[in-house]
Amino acid sequence: MNVRRDIRFRVYVAFSCICLLGLAIIIKAAMIQVQDGPTLRARAQDMSLRTDTLFAERGNIYTEDGTMLCSTIPQFDVHIDFTVIKKDTFYKHVDTLSRKLSNLFKDATAAQYKSELVKAYKDSTRYFELGKKIPYDQFLQLRSFPIFNKGQRRGGLIVDTRNTRDNPYDILALQTVGKYQPAIWRDKKLVRNVKGLEAMYDSLLSGENGWCMKQRIAASKWATVEGSTIEAQNGKDIVTTLDISIQNVAEHALKDALEQYHCWNGTCIVMEVATGKIRAMANLGTDKDKNGPYTEDQNYALVLAEPGSTFKIVTLLSLLKDGLINVEDNVNCSGGQKQFAHRVMHDSHHGLGVMPIKKAYAQSSNVGMATLAYEHYYKNPEKFTKHIKDLHLNSKTGIDLFGEHKAILTEPHEKRLWNAATLPWLATGYGVMITPLHTCMMYNAVANGGKMMKPYLVSSVREYGKEVIRYEPTVLEESIADKSVIEQLKKCTEEVVLTGTGKHIQSPYYAIAGKTGTAQVCDKGIPYSAGVYQGSFVGYFPADNPKYTMIVVIRTKPHSHSYYGGTIAAPVFRMVADKIFANGQGSWKGGAVDSLARIGKANVVAKASTTFNQMTLLNALKRPMSSKFSSGAITGIRLDSSNKVVATEQALVQNIVPNVVGMSLKDAVYVLEKQGLRVRIYGNGSIQSQSIAPGSIAAKGQTIIIQLS
Repeated sequence: MNVRRDIRFRVYVAFSCICLLGLAIIIKAAMIQVQDGPTLRARAQDMSLRTDTLFAERGNIYTEDGTMLCSTIPQFDVHIDFTVIKKDTFYKHVDTLSRKLSNLFKDATAAQYKSELVKAYKDSTRYFELGKKIPYDQFLQLRSFPIFNKGQRRGGLIVDTRNTRDNPYDILALQTVGKYQPAIWRDKKLVRNVKGLEAMYDSLLSGENGWCMKQRIAASKWATVEGSTIEAQNGKDIVTTLDISIQNVAEHALKDALEQYHCWNGTCIVMEVATGKIRAMANLGTDKDKNGPYTEDQNYALVLAEPGSTFKIVTLLSLLKDGLINVEDNVNCSGGQKQFAHRVMHDSHHGLGVMPIKKAYAQSSNVGMATLAYEHYYKNPEKFTKHIKDLHLNSKTGIDLFGEHKAILTEPHEKRLWNAATLPWLATGYGVMITPLHTCMMYNAVANGGKMMKPYLVSSVREYGKEVIRYEPTVLEESIADKSVIEQLKKCTEEVVLTGTGKHIQSPYYAIAGKTGTAQVCDKGIPYSAGVYQGSFVGYFPADNPKYTMIVVIRTKPHSHSYYGGTIAAPVFRMVADKIFANGQGSWKGGAVDSLARIGKANVVAKASTTFNQMTLLNALKRPMSSKFSSGAITGIRLDSSNKVVATEQALVQNIVPNVVGMSLKDAVYVLEKQGLRVRIYGNGSIQSQSIAPGSIAAKGQTIIIQLS
């Protein structure tokens, strides 16, 4: 009896506990449903939905002739999931696949590829790395290979796409165009290392990202929610004023001079006289130790420095504009040495006496120019500094680049800086700090008949090939002086190259006008005593009908034996000018032959091509060539003065890069591959430029970029 009661009691207790536990669960579930339900349901929704960013494609940067300077190109990281490939499919095609991979990448033999693929297949590898940063053309071939052409589910090809910013011409105009890099976090700050036009026009180039909502439909599969997509707005394209052929020769000529004289850095700017368009802006310097390779490490065109003798044109203009002198008047250069207040001024070459001002300017006499400025402005120096301000030489040029600093001018009201010797030194280019671009802009105004143009680098903005913004030339001053003053200034600049410090760069084909400059450097911790000089030459050509203004500025190493502007900078000017003249760019009188050869009433474009193609063209026009050339040569055709066809042959010299600009793509690929070069092609149409200069050494297997129009 007692045992039965005890058992019943235990059953009741257990049953009661179970009921209480069930009741507690029900109460807790109700509480969760009522109190925490909305929060948990939202969290569950978040776990099944995600927001994906749709990245905008960054715009491209072009030249006006369509040459691509910077572009966003896709690259691909490719892996293989061997677990989805059927056994019979794999072993049936592995030999063919291995051979094709070897031919495509050329980094291993077919046997080596097969060994790696078979091993990975036996190990059931799910993420076998086949290649990283594969270019688009190789990727197109890759996905057509056996096995891979079956897609990801059956062929196992896993592709991760990344967009990279590519400068096809490497460092060419790198400081001007800029090198885009995505922003990174540094010291808890978002830092974007972008320079040049990439930075200046970032808002136009970058576009706007879009986004979409995606919902989980399986463990690892997501689908876009219908109606949730906001498309990305791709960036616009920038069209620059740069001319890639002029930029190329400017950098090569500048580099040659820097290497020859072991200089620290230099810049070369080419400006179109009539418009202010910058056709080239080359900047080359060495590393911190001043002994590394030359590269575009800084935009020296925008670096402030005392200009030296190139500034004397401002002194001359001020005196002429105020009617105080005529360039045929005489000035006493005092043998090249004269004391002003507490300082003694010297000419680079002593012995100059009384001579016409034009000759003193041509001989770059410091004493002559300082004497004129001191005699006429020492009682009213503000009048002289006002002329400098009127020429916009105390402010920024306003070029469309970040990093330009405001010019520095010592003025008479600055009692702490101004003394009795300041004016004569200011007249020779000391006591004022301007950029090479300022100097180029000033001489361009003289070449342009007195009209000062604002320098600029972007001519238009395009969206999907359609022009949406057009930048027109901007006039800063309609006339910096009257016609008679400009004519006298031109006589002086022409005299520099005829009889003065620049006479060694005269050309028998066209006239050059300009000015040499040599200044001791005192900036950024470099004292005058360090013996660092800045040699420069600025001028325009052809002098009788100016098309281009150019400045070359080179900074020497300490105590260099060669530092005069006429020695280190003027030859660079001549080399670049010769190249522009030889290419017929500007089409001035006496320039290269016009690119159109006239036959009867029809205009035939005379392009370089293989002899076979030229003969075919002329035979069709019933104007056969009488000359005999080797079938593998390159020829160019033109008409002589008697209207006869003249053909000139350019032999293919082994291991030398030929000039293929203007050729058809088929002919160009033929002659370049014959020299052992690998050809990469951008664009459509005829060839506008090549990345390796003609006449360079052709290294077997080297890649040459051909830009089509």
